[in-house]
Amino acid sequence: MSFSNRRVSVLRDSLHASADGRRFSVHPEDENERESASHRSLREHPGHKHHAALDTSRSSTGVIWTTEQAQKHGFYDEPEKWANLGQGAPEVGDIDGCFPRPDSIPLNDNSREYGPTAGIKTLRAAVANLYNHDYRQGKESQYSWENVCIVPGGRAGLIRIAAVLGNAYLGFFIPDYTAYNEMLSLFRNFVAIPTPLSAADGYHIHADKIADELARGTSVILTSNPRNPTGHALPAEELKLIQDICRDRATLIFDEFYAGYRYDNGCDGSSISAAENVIDVDLDDVLLIDGLTKRFRLPGWRVAWIVGPKDFIKALGSCGSYLDGGTNVPFQEAAVSMLEPAKVRKEMASLQTHFKAKRDYVLKRLNEIGFHAGDQNRPESTFYIWLDLTTLDPPLPKNSPIDISNGLAFFDALLEEKTIVVPGIFFDLNPAKRRDLFDSPCHHFVRISYGPKMEQLEKGLDGIERVVKRARGESPSYGSAVHDEPDQKTPRSPIQFWKGKEQSGLSGERLQ
Repeated sequence: MSFSNRRVSVLRDSLHASADGRRFSVHPEDENERESASHRSLREHPGHKHHAALDTSRSSTGVIWTTEQAQKHGFYDEPEKWANLGQGAPEVGDIDGCFPRPDSIPLNDNSREYGPTAGIKTLRAAVANLYNHDYRQGKESQYSWENVCIVPGGRAGLIRIAAVLGNAYLGFFIPDYTAYNEMLSLFRNFVAIPTPLSAADGYHIHADKIADELARGTSVILTSNPRNPTGHALPAEELKLIQDICRDRATLIFDEFYAGYRYDNGCDGSSISAAENVIDVDLDDVLLIDGLTKRFRLPGWRVAWIVGPKDFIKALGSCGSYLDGGTNVPFQEAAVSMLEPAKVRKEMASLQTHFKAKRDYVLKRLNEIGFHAGDQNRPESTFYIWLDLTTLDPPLPKNSPIDISNGLAFFDALLEEKTIVVPGIFFDLNPAKRRDLFDSPCHHFVRISYGPKMEQLEKGLDGIERVVKRARGESPSYGSAVHDEPDQKTPRSPIQFWKGKEQSGLSGERLQ
């Protein structure tokens, strides 16, 4: 027997197994230790449990969580019977006037190789050309391929940006995109500071709020524009003023994934971007995130981009080598031809016409059901309705058979109708867990997506109408057109689930 094997044999003979046979120690675990309250208490510490290195506070984002709950009611078994108005994705099939969605991708030797972590040059150049054509005509400073970084999806882009930020206060506004929540809590190189927006003015960001942020030392500001979930976009003059106020004082990060979904300009195909107000593309600290996901309706491709100063782009390309490895090369190559400016303008015009019709249908149905929210619920962009449940008129009777007064309860009731929405509290970002989530001003809201096809929207609005009728006592509790008996209830209702998470400090969300 070799010396090494003798050492292993001696060590093995000296070990003592725990009562369950899983742990081994050089010290025997005697009866007193097994019965000792202090020892049992110590064993309950996460460091002594299975998967000791796992941070169990990381859970799904609101959107993913809603589908996980729907799964318990059979969503994954028969998705065609459901109306998923929760997923933040547009319909991916062909639309009149839009170019046909690709059904094949050519492959060559280069596409089988690893690609640059900042993206292939041809796609970077195509993105730069599109931005110059749409937003920078006549301006001296122009974007080049070196101002563009291709990333594998918007969340990957946000994570890259977070990784290269220095020590800073980072301001963000609520409500906003659920995936920001975990990104803002994972990184320790900045402190995330929330600023609630007012429901009274439709959750708009105003320049005076930005000025207040700068006055208290905020040097990075993150926001979606157009905004998810409210569907509003900053007016052009206010966006320009915000950029002027922040120039040389703060880094602005604009999530512009819904830039093409614009309904206030006659559906002419024009889009929204802070790129129009940049003075010098290499000196203005403005980072823009967009991609094929939303306005080109190719979410499964995971091709997105960040546009900004060359110094930022170089750092973002470098960190891709250890964060995500870069974007799929064949999809990048296939995307180049899609970004020809005239083609994009035609695409956006058809997209806007189609989605505006769906928006108007959903708003009309909600109004007929009894939700009278005025123009606050008439988004001029995105494909979301930020529905205030307190606008139901007339109000529910006090003896209502079901509670739909808040987003979680409404979501739970809709599961019985095979319809999915997203409770509003998920957009009240709370990355440091400093606030009680159930005190959230977003608690009585839900986000409804009109991204799916019209037939799904019709099915989902029918489900919402049945829930409201049940709450009014106008129809049997489970006599819906979807089923005669309720599906098996979720073992823990959404409300109890989130109360439990709040009490244990586990209400974080994972990147969507």
